[in-house]
Amino acid sequence: MEERSLRITGTDKTFFNKLTTRLTKMLIPTRVGINSMLISMKRSSLLRAFDNLQKENNENYEKDELENKFDNTYTAYLEALDKYVLDSIYKKVKNGNATDFEKDALSRYYEVTSLKESEYVEYKNRKQKYLLELDHDSVVRNGKAKAIEKYQKFYISKMDVIYKAILKNYSIKLADFTDVYDVSKQWIYTKIFFTLEDYIENILALKIKNNDNGQYDELKEDYQKYEKYSVGKLDTRDTIEKNMVILGISRKLFTHSLPLVVAEQCYEKLVNDARTLVQDTKIAAKREKAYDMLINLIEDYNIKLLSTKVYWDSPLKREEYKKFWDKYKDISKKKETDFEEYIKQKEILFMKNDIKNIENVKIDFSKLIKYYKRKLVDYGAIKELRNSYKSMNGKFKKVRGKVVNV
Repeated sequence: MEERSLRITGTDKTFFNKLTTRLTKMLIPTRVGINSMLISMKRSSLLRAFDNLQKENNENYEKDELENKFDNTYTAYLEALDKYVLDSIYKKVKNGNATDFEKDALSRYYEVTSLKESEYVEYKNRKQKYLLELDHDSVVRNGKAKAIEKYQKFYISKMDVIYKAILKNYSIKLADFTDVYDVSKQWIYTKIFFTLEDYIENILALKIKNNDNGQYDELKEDYQKYEKYSVGKLDTRDTIEKNMVILGISRKLFTHSLPLVVAEQCYEKLVNDARTLVQDTKIAAKREKAYDMLINLIEDYNIKLLSTKVYWDSPLKREEYKKFWDKYKDISKKKETDFEEYIKQKEILFMKNDIKNIENVKIDFSKLIKYYKRKLVDYGAIKELRNSYKSMNGKFKKVRGKVVNV
């Protein structure tokens, strides 16, 4: 009897498990439909509130009331998206009938929520960014042209706010590690460049595409430079050059959330990476390419950042830079009349100045200094002093500090 009872219980349990699984699979499309309908309603309310907020003169509401209404509809909209991920995507993945897109969406969701305990500010911004990207993909895939255009106006506006908040958070963190070279600081640099690239690829691209009033014409050239590095496998030199372009674009887009003092540290990080690459590259041809990239980076750093710097740590550094900048402007006058001489004199100026700057870096760049001096000798900018001499009668000579018979 006991054995028979156990068999019956086991059979019933298996039966009910199968029945529950089948019912769940049947109900999932219904739940997806309900969630999609709810999201669509919340999205429509949000876009109406956003349009009202964008109007310069709205006779029916005060500005504060419009902002409050927008915030409330935005919160309700995010909650609907969050519920969609938890109720629909999670269940579909669990039951094995999710698409690759849904599997990736859930994976990214868990990646974001893992930040909640340790990095709450980043979690708050990253989660908003994730949910908006998720719905943007849905609108682009399923919506009509007018619906996409209307949604993207809100999407771009809100994403600007979110990206600025993310970068501001990184800037604050980087300020806490001033003059400290450790893993934490290097990881923040990586996050900054990753976030900037993500913005350029996904938001700036939309802005340029929808550039009806010519507002982003000045960024088109920089964006086209970035696009060259967006395909294919990049080596170390390509990555540094790409980050140089990204940082240049950031000076036009994120002057407040990525302030000059932080951008300066990012440039210094890239310059050190470029110096290391020149110093460590063994193949002559590759080393020359790395050197050309370093010279371009030094020029970019001086033109786009240091030349606009107002506050300096000390009056002495400011005066030294003013002398350097005056020399650079004098050399630049030769660009039209004698381009080769302009390039030569510019390199000489940059190398001499970089040798001085290397003295303040906590990295051993002695091999790079030797490389610079060899180039300066070849350019005739300095003379080579040999550490040897012969006696008057020619019987003795000194080589590397030792006197030997000739």
